[in-house]
Amino acid sequence: MRIIQSPSVFSYSIDAVLLAHFSSLPKTRGKIIDLCSGNGVVPLLMSRYTSQPIDAVEIQPRLYDMAVRSIELNGKQNQITMRLGDLKDMPAMYKNDKFDLVTVNPPYFDTPSGDHYNLNEHLTIARHEVMTTLEMVIESASKLTKSGGKMALVHRPDRLVDILSLMRQYKLEPKRMQLVYPRQGKEANILLVEAVRDGRKALKVLPPFYVFNGDGQYTKEYLQLVY
Repeated sequence: MRIIQSPSVFSYSIDAVLLAHFSSLPKTRGKIIDLCSGNGVVPLLMSRYTSQPIDAVEIQPRLYDMAVRSIELNGKQNQITMRLGDLKDMPAMYKNDKFDLVTVNPPYFDTPSGDHYNLNEHLTIARHEVMTTLEMVIESASKLTKSGGKMALVHRPDRLVDILSLMRQYKLEPKRMQLVYPRQGKEANILLVEAVRDGRKALKVLPPFYVFNGDGQYTKEYLQLVY
């Protein structure tokens, strides 16, 4: 699979790979939508494991264009539909058309001061809550998820309390959670959470996932996931 990206605009990372594999994909029946889709990496990765239709939403025109070209490059235009727009407008656009799975890799940083923004506007929008907020992301995802459907999100562990409280506030009940660590002995730096719309209370915490082993090489688990 070939994916167009640019270091001056956006380059996907392990976060997107983890989200694509962590999410509970409908295999034979169901619809998926990916919010904050960037260059379309998450839909493209998910398309390897499901034949179901995938919509994807990106607000930055340049990233949207890269995603469209990557989709065409891999012959996935009959499965993946890119939309240029703001995620908060999607519930009104889709109206009663709900999804079995909503995935999102949103901006991580709740940065109140512009002093901490990246000098590159594209990277600022991708990494900081400039065009959206965590609450807006979760509220929109909830409105797009059908009752009994799932919403999967990748984020930073330091936003865990905010994420869980907002999910419950918007009728998304957290069901699965996994922390990702650079290596044993280090603090977790990636958080994966999957919730069910209108689900019952029951959160399962999965075993920790390590990216590197003690000698600095990728773990077998990570290599199996990526390759």
